Amino acid sequence: MSSLVALLLGPMSSSSQWDDDEERSNPLVFWSLSFFFAWGIYLVFDRYQKLHTSAIKFKFQVPTAADPNWSSLYIPNAHLESHLEDRSLLPGRDMPGRRYITAFDPSTGLHIGTFLADAEQEIEEKIKWATRAQREWKQTTFTQRRRVMRSLLKWLVDNQETCANVACRDTGKTQVDAALGEILTTCSKLEWLMHHGEEYLRPERRKNNLALTYKIAEVHYEPLGVVAGIVSWNYPLHNAWSPIIAAIFSGNGIVLKCSEKVIWSSTYFVNIIQTCLEACGHDPNLVQLTYCYPDEVETLTTSPLIKHITFIGSEPVGRKVAIAATKHLTPVTLELGGKDPAIILPQTDLEKWASVWMRGVYQNAGQNCIGIERIIVHSTLYDRLEEIFKERVEKLRVGSVMAPSPDGPVQVVDTGSMIDSTRFRGMEKLLRDAEEEGANIIGGKEYESPWLEHGQYFGTTVVCNAEPSMQVAKEEMFAPVVCLISYDEVEDAIDIANGTRYGLGASVFGPDQTQCLAVAKELDCGMVAVNDFGVFYLNQDLPFGGTKASGYGRFGGPEGLRALTNVKAVMVDRWPNFIQTAIPRVLDYPIRSLTTSWNFTSGMVRVLYGDAWRDRFQGLVTLVRAMRADD
Repeated sequence: MSSLVALLLGPMSSSSQWDDDEERSNPLVFWSLSFFFAWGIYLVFDRYQKLHTSAIKFKFQVPTAADPNWSSLYIPNAHLESHLEDRSLLPGRDMPGRRYITAFDPSTGLHIGTFLADAEQEIEEKIKWATRAQREWKQTTFTQRRRVMRSLLKWLVDNQETCANVACRDTGKTQVDAALGEILTTCSKLEWLMHHGEEYLRPERRKNNLALTYKIAEVHYEPLGVVAGIVSWNYPLHNAWSPIIAAIFSGNGIVLKCSEKVIWSSTYFVNIIQTCLEACGHDPNLVQLTYCYPDEVETLTTSPLIKHITFIGSEPVGRKVAIAATKHLTPVTLELGGKDPAIILPQTDLEKWASVWMRGVYQNAGQNCIGIERIIVHSTLYDRLEEIFKERVEKLRVGSVMAPSPDGPVQVVDTGSMIDSTRFRGMEKLLRDAEEEGANIIGGKEYESPWLEHGQYFGTTVVCNAEPSMQVAKEEMFAPVVCLISYDEVEDAIDIANGTRYGLGASVFGPDQTQCLAVAKELDCGMVAVNDFGVFYLNQDLPFGGTKASGYGRFGGPEGLRALTNVKAVMVDRWPNFIQTAIPRVLDYPIRSLTTSWNFTSGMVRVLYGDAWRDRFQGLVTLVRAMRADD
């Protein structure tokens, strides 16, 4: 401390030295004290902010089934209604006349639990609970909502392994796939909402025209009430949390309908959000989870209390949701299927980007809405690309990260299981048809694990020499299958890429970014990455969605957040005590003269919008004459 004082005040051995140094030392003293004063203010402000926005810890339990060493009953040929074949899978108390849903690990066949499916009455009650809770929640401040987001983000970062294991157990994916597709993307969205959500939801000033310079124009983004999310099974954490956190940050309540295939994990992940809300002092009923069979979903989609629906899933089901929503003209955002292409331009360094393509194709065993399903490569590069894929695919290890191997520890796997095996025979037929039409198939059939006999696996597959006309190159596979298609001219590549009914995502690779961007602009899709794959979703400031049969609307970025609000235009007076709208006598009802009133309005239009100053002056003369004539 003494050294600090000496630095600020300087040596004081003599008054003459002090006088000599006074002019030099005073600025140093002033700026030093100013710095410490400002720092003190910052510390007080920071402490106040943390008091109101710091993350709140809350208690939770780790489900026993999230342990890779956990064991249960094996279900041969497991499916959602396995309990009808084995009554021992039912819970202790069977309710006659009610339907149940069996949850199982698709990578091992282990029974996780059997759940009572919601009937119409339960769904209606959950909508009402969310409605009541939302009336209070909509009054919360953005600071309060940010605290919920920060608490969830801290919990997610601190409990990554638990979340990954829960997702892996219910879907059969690998931990790396869970980290990239579930945790990383959800953290990105939480952070974006915390830092930018208020920016896009608070009232926004808009520009006025000359006629309304005395007015202030604003757009207000007000909560809708209770919204619905109907989501797919491929990413149970992210697909549940993403619509929930967007809904509640924008002031809404939400009823989430998860896929019947991931009830167990969805229940856990939604319960975490409810627990967090309660820990932060809010009603956990704001967020509701419902699970049911498809014939009960219309209770949700036709409810007059639901003000918006976000649907993530297949095209056939999405069409039914959109039709049902017309009953009350409920707005819908649809994110449906895709057949995403990756165009490889001439002279591209294949070795440089091979790992990106492998991840784009086989991430989550191909069960990825923006996964690469078609690689459209220039003919001069085709043979080498085929060699690369053959070399790499044959080395991929298929298995489960949630079961010990016969030798003890969990084996290292590259791709996990698919969610179920019901589509395997149809996929194999498409691949056989392509083979008969001239394609060369690497893989292409169900994979039988030597130590996971009840797992539901499909081998990693490459369709070589695929033609755009083949069904396998047109239909969404949603599986670890990629088509390699050759082209000669860049225009042909664009036509091939646009040649399916889908238009979700796409990629363009090449040595010249300008050329890549020119090609990207020609693609019929909602999102495109240049020399990369899927990064447009990690940036949560960008809208996510597609065109054509891939759906409409966006659920990411400012567009998606504002879609969950009532966008209200508001006009107020800029100087309410001095200037306000008044109807001129010449236009007042009842109109006294059609000619005079017409001359006045036409003159006013010319004054405001005339092409040249001479036109506007002429309009002013016409307007003044009309006013005098009316007098």
